[in-house]
Amino acid sequence: MTARDTILTAVLAACPAGDPRSVAAAAAALLDDPDSSRPPLVAPGLPEAFTLKATALGASVERVAGMASVPEAAARYLERHGLAGLSLQPAPALTALDWTGIATHDGIAADEPAALGLALYGIAESGSLVVHSGPDAPILLSFLPLHHIVVLRESTLLPWLEDYAARLEAASVPRNAILITGPSGTTDIEGSYVRGAHGPGFLHVIITGTDGLPE
Repeated sequence: MTARDTILTAVLAACPAGDPRSVAAAAAALLDDPDSSRPPLVAPGLPEAFTLKATALGASVERVAGMASVPEAAARYLERHGLAGLSLQPAPALTALDWTGIATHDGIAADEPAALGLALYGIAESGSLVVHSGPDAPILLSFLPLHHIVVLRESTLLPWLEDYAARLEAASVPRNAILITGPSGTTDIEGSYVRGAHGPGFLHVIITGTDGLPE
């Protein structure tokens, strides 16, 4: 008997009446009542829950009234970190803002100091950001800069990961879908934490409220 046979035999033996379909039935039952199998959010409000999770993972978060306040928030972040400017995602919701006083540019270099982009969704359960690639969303914007500034509209916050999965099923699947959970880091080398090993070393999220301005 091969190792594969041994494993499958054990799985079948653990199933009621040896029927693997019972496992599928049990999984379906969990999906019928998801609240019975998932932990509660860490705060009653979605922005608060997202912020607690994101900051616990090393990201910084600032909340502003609306999209019109994004350039000012970005300027404050750049000043704190001694940065002169940023690469700006060419999304209409961002390019339409007033960037006077901030040096912005198109494109993204391999050693880009800072870049600002727009999240499609935020997931309160894990403090994750969802980014889809597209004509106005270059995927390298999420990987190359040292400082990654992400605008997250409060209206796009989702409570749970499966809420995003449901939306993904209902929409056209993008070429790239990225879930960003905290800044990049690794402890692969001698157990020492190295920040920015596989992507941005700093993640800053600007959560915009709904102040009546176009988003």
